[in-house]
Amino acid sequence: MIGVIQHHSARSYEWTIASLQTGVERRADVVCLQEPPRERGEIGISHSAYDMRKEKRVCAAIRKGSGLVVDERTDLSRGANDDVIATDVRRRGEKNTTIINIYDQKDARSGERESPARKLNWQRVIRQGCTVLAGDLSPQSKQWDPRCEVQRDAVFWDSVIDENGLEIGHHGRPTNHWTIEDLESESVIDLTLANRPIVKWTILADNHATGSDHVVIEWEVGVDRQEEADHERVVGWNLAAMTEKDAEAAEKLWRELAKERAQLDAECTEDEVEQEAAWCQEAMSSVLDATAKKIKICASSKKWWSADIKNRRRAVGRERRKRRNSEEAAWAKAELKKSIRQSKRKMWGD
Repeated sequence: MIGVIQHHSARSYEWTIASLQTGVERRADVVCLQEPPRERGEIGISHSAYDMRKEKRVCAAIRKGSGLVVDERTDLSRGANDDVIATDVRRRGEKNTTIINIYDQKDARSGERESPARKLNWQRVIRQGCTVLAGDLSPQSKQWDPRCEVQRDAVFWDSVIDENGLEIGHHGRPTNHWTIEDLESESVIDLTLANRPIVKWTILADNHATGSDHVVIEWEVGVDRQEEADHERVVGWNLAAMTEKDAEAAEKLWRELAKERAQLDAECTEDEVEQEAAWCQEAMSSVLDATAKKIKICASSKKWWSADIKNRRRAVGRERRKRRNSEEAAWAKAELKKSIRQSKRKMWGD
C-alpha cells in the first residue's frame, strides 16, 4: 500500500510546511504539492522527514525511512517539467507505482494558449502499469462534480478519463472553497485519478487544515507484487538458442499482432511515433515471451561466467578442504583466475 497526502499550497511556505507535517503525522509515504512557494535566494523548501523533489509549480516529497525505491521519470514529463513530476516508487518485492503530480494551468508569462501538462501523451504515460494522476486539474465537469451546472474546459480530462478507464477518487466531494467579497462557492478541481481502485480517499479537516482554500487530501492505492523474486529477474531472451521452428512461430505471431496496425507515413506526428515505439516494444516482448527462453540473472550473475569457470571454482573448493595451503590448491586457484581473465577478455572483445 502507498499512502499519499495531496494539497495545493497556493505558494505559501507556511501551508506547505503544514501539509508536510500532516504527512509526518499520518505517516504518508509521499506528499504531492501543487504551487509550492518560490525559493528566496538560497532558501528552499525542506523538511527533516522528507526528501524533496521540486519543480517550478509542483513538488513531490518522499518520506525518509519509508523503504521506497524512487525513480524520477523525466521521460514521461518531458515538455512539461515545470508543471508535472512523474515518479516511480516501489518497495522490495513490489512492482512500480507511477505517481504523476500535476498542476494544470496556463503559464501567463510564456504566452502559451494551452497548459503544458496537456501537451503530454497521456495515453503513453498511463500505459506504464499502476498509474495515479493527482493534482489541481482546474476544469469543472459533471463527471467528477454532480452539482456542476456549467461544464468549463473539461473536454480534455473527460477524454483522458474515459479513454483510459480511470477511477475518480473523491465521489464528488468539494475540494476548493473560496470567498470573494460576499460571495462564497465551492468546486471540485483537485482530482485523484487512477487506473486501479483507490483504496481510501478522504479529506482531512480541523487539525490538518492549512489555511489554503484547497483541502488537504489523503489517499491510498494498492500495489502489485513482483511475479519474480527480487534476487532473480528476467533481463532478456536467449535468441541464440531459438530453433528454426521457434523463429517461424515468432514471425507468425508478430504478423498477427501487426496486421491491424496502420503504417506511419512522412506526415505522422511526434505523438504517433512515440505511440508506435511503445507498441513495438510491448508487442516484441509478448512475441519473445511466447517463443524464446527467458534469460534470468541473480545478484551474483556475471556475463563472463561459464561452465569451465564453475568447474574450476569447485576444484578450488575441493583442494582447500583437503589442505588449505597445498600446491594443488594454489595451482587450482591460479587456473581459476586464468580462466576468468580469458573469459572476461573474450566477452569485452565480442
